[in-house]
Parts: sequence; C-alpha cells; structure tokens
Amino acid sequence: MQSSGERSRAGADILATIGTRGSPLALAQAHEVRARLARAHGVDAERIAIRVIRTSGDAIQDRALSEAGGKGLFTKEIEESLLAGGIDLAVHSSKDVPTFLPDATWLSAFLPREDPRDAFISRKAASLQDLPPGAVVGTASLRRQAMVLRLRPDLRVQVMRGNVATRLRKLDDGEADATLLAMAGLNRLGLAGEATRILGVDEFLPAVGQGAIAIESRRDDDRINALVKAIGDAETEVALTAERSFLALLDGSCRTPIGGHCRIEGERIHFSGLIVSPDGREEYATTREGARSEAAALGLDAARELRDRAGERFFTLFSGS
Repeated sequence: MQSSGERSRAGADILATIGTRGSPLALAQAHEVRARLARAHGVDAERIAIRVIRTSGDAIQDRALSEAGGKGLFTKEIEESLLAGGIDLAVHSSKDVPTFLPDATWLSAFLPREDPRDAFISRKAASLQDLPPGAVVGTASLRRQAMVLRLRPDLRVQVMRGNVATRLRKLDDGEADATLLAMAGLNRLGLAGEATRILGVDEFLPAVGQGAIAIESRRDDDRINALVKAIGDAETEVALTAERSFLALLDGSCRTPIGGHCRIEGERIHFSGLIVSPDGREEYATTREGARSEAAALGLDAARELRDRAGERFFTLFSGS
C-alpha cells in the first residue's frame, strides 16, 4: 500500500501524515508527536503533515458515549483513514483506544506519560469532600461518576460533554458545581492552574492509559514504524501493557466503570485495578507487583481475580451485557 506520505513527497516533500481529532487537546498531542518526530530524525516539522478527522465521538454531544457505543467512537474514523492509506499514523489519547484493534494495525509507540491523575475543579469548593450535600458534579466519564458516588453518595452526577474549554465554561455558567478532568490534558493545554485539587492515584484511580499518548500505525508499514520507534518510551509501553491487559478481560461492553494504573520503579512494576458499580455502592479492587517482563500477565491475572470476585452477576447487572 502506498502511504499518503509517499504519494505527497514529490510535490510537498511530506515525510508522513498524522491523523487526529480536531479538539484543542487532540491537536496539542498531534503537534507534540510531530515535534518529537522532527527532532528525532533531524527534519523540518513542516514535512510532517497533520490531518484533522472528525469522529463519531465528536459529533455526539447530547448523551454519554457509553450509550452510543463506547470509547471506539473517538478512534473509528481515524482508524478507517489509516487502513485506507489516507494517513500514515494516528495519534490518540491512550484512554480512548479500544482494547482490540484491527488486525492490520497496532499501537507502535507511546510517548512519555504525562501526569496520570484526575483534577477536581470547582468554583465553589476546595475539594470533593467540601461540596455541600446534593451538589452537582458534571462529567462524561462513567468511571468518574461512579467513583464520585463511591466517595460521596449524597452528591448528584450528570453528564457533561465537550472539550476542556467547553466544560470549564459550563462550570463557570453554573451548569454544575464541580467537574473532574485529566491533569495531563490541563498540562498540555497550559491550564494546570484550573485544577482546584489534584486527586492522588490512591484515592481516585485513573482510567487505563490516562496521561499517555498512543501512536497507531499499520503493521506492514516498515518505514513509518521505524520513524515512530525512535520516539517511543519503553517505560510507558510497559505500564500500558499491564493496564490494557487488565482492561481487555473486563471491558466487554464499555459500560463498566474501571480504573487501572501501573507504576514502574526500576525493573519492578506496581499495578492497581478497580471495578465499581455505576452507583458507587459496590467495588472490587486489587493490586499486583512483579517484574517489568510480567506486565501483561500481571494485568490479566488482576482482571481474572476481580471478575471471579465480582461474579458474572456484576457485569450482567451493571454493564448491560
């Protein structure tokens, strides 16, 4: 298959074309990938094109994505362009990437991970604990909704969609008393100061892959895979291997609130995983420690434990499966 980069090289001398969503955060991530590729290979950044692709997830703004098909809605159209040769590589937020990819593509690299934690943001309270009873927390994430109710069952949660700026504006307009956003996204947009309080991993387990940028490419595109390999971060790859292995066994319907995070210390990894009922009343958590080489096996073993402890009843009742 002739890539978009190869087709364009004669005219514009384009080395590769990146496909991305068009939100400010997605574009910031795509530009970071472009800058790293340009530095790694000693080329002008303008030789790496960025193509914006509107996804189903961007188009659906009136309901939770879990009701419309889950996280794949943010990657489907980009993936289709990648498979058709319209782009050479796709840049995704790792937490948006489904656990199962088309056979012809793979996650060929991850950039060094940003802050994986969640940020509590409110104009009315210093922390989640300080919100008054009945206060409204707006978020589009099933995991965040469930974990808020797990800590504060007296609060109300409602769906809040939109990019980071839109959600902050909705907060200013009083549509909710508080919201939760990924600290990584705030950092990449230069909005770290918007965080009222950063929630520790131990108290509010992040989404699988949160804070990591993933690059997807075609398995048989040796040229692009070689370009991308130069900017991949081995430590992030190990962490995401454990986390995505954990998610793969649990995430059948994308309607179960799931948290998972892997921390690496030298040659050892420390994994924490959690499943919660949407109302926050039922939860199952576990941890694993082991060698970096055991990342996939440890994540899978943790998922098996939680699935056994929760039982199929949990997934039937709460995941809609």
